[in-house]
This record gives sequence, C-alpha cells and structure tokens, in this order.
Amino acid sequence: MELGSKLREMRLRINLTQEELADRCELTKGYISQLENDLTSPSIATLCDLLNALGSNLSDFFHEDAEEKIVFKDAEFIEKQSDGMVWNWVIPNAQKNMMEPVLVELEAGASTQPDFPHEGEEFGFVLEGHISIVRAGIPHPAKKGESFYFTADKEHYIVNKGKGRAKFLWISTPPNF
Repeated sequence: MELGSKLREMRLRINLTQEELADRCELTKGYISQLENDLTSPSIATLCDLLNALGSNLSDFFHEDAEEKIVFKDAEFIEKQSDGMVWNWVIPNAQKNMMEPVLVELEAGASTQPDFPHEGEEFGFVLEGHISIVRAGIPHPAKKGESFYFTADKEHYIVNKGKGRAKFLWISTPPNF
C-alpha cells in the first residue's frame, strides 16, 4: 500500500491544502509533503491524527475491498441431476445474493418439484423447447424465446410438455433454489 498517495487522495477529496491539514494536526506543510511523497513514514499516533482530520480512521484506511467477481465460467457452475432434470447454479454461492439464477434442463414429461408459496418473485427465459409454468394449478405455456415472471405467493412448478428437451434460465429473488 502506498500510504502517501492514499493520504494525498483523501486530502484532495475534501479540498484541503497541505498547509490546512498540517495546521489541523500541528505538523508542518513540509512534513505533509514528505508523507505524501513517501519520503517518510508517520508514527501510529500521527497517522491517527491525520486520519481523524481527514474524516477517517485506521480501520477504514487499511481496509481493502476484495475485488468483486463479475464473470463466472462453466467450470465454476454447480450441477445437480435427478429424475429427468439438470440444475446448473450458474453463479456460485448465489444464495447470499439478492437473486439466484439457475439454468434448468427438463427431459420430455419431467417437472420441477412444487415450490410452496414464499415471498419474492420469479423470472425465467426459455432457451429451448416448450414448458408450462403451473402456478396455483393453472398452466401457463411458454416456448423458446419467451419469458415468464410472477410473484411466488402461490404454489408453482414447471413441467416440460414438449416432445424434446426444454432448457430455461430461472431466476428467483430472494434466493430459493
């Protein structure tokens, strides 16, 4: 970590001059310049004073956010197969997120287990074949290129009514799969 450049960035963010920061901390402008150019290092007490003057603290100053993972490869997917179904959790550990996308494949005649009413919403996009979204006992057919969306406040499941395999992306919020 480049301490000096981070201090400079914080100082500039709140529109302070080196002299103004030095005055607030009972230091010299020259010392602030040396710190910002990594020519010297402050004691812990001095660093705490500087951070306080900059509206921060040691914990926040040294906290580095982990880089957020954006792209996931198929080798990271988690797959489960059972009774004519293949479930692919395409975002690992998505249950900790606000939504959970799953890529589902159903063989002809296969269906997902009934999902009991719960809070949240469900969205899907049919990639291949013909399915029927059964919500509160009422079937809602959808085919390749069509999408579906509903609140999950009634029992629901999906069945493949076609003659071939069906494949669809199913997203639940909050995570439910």
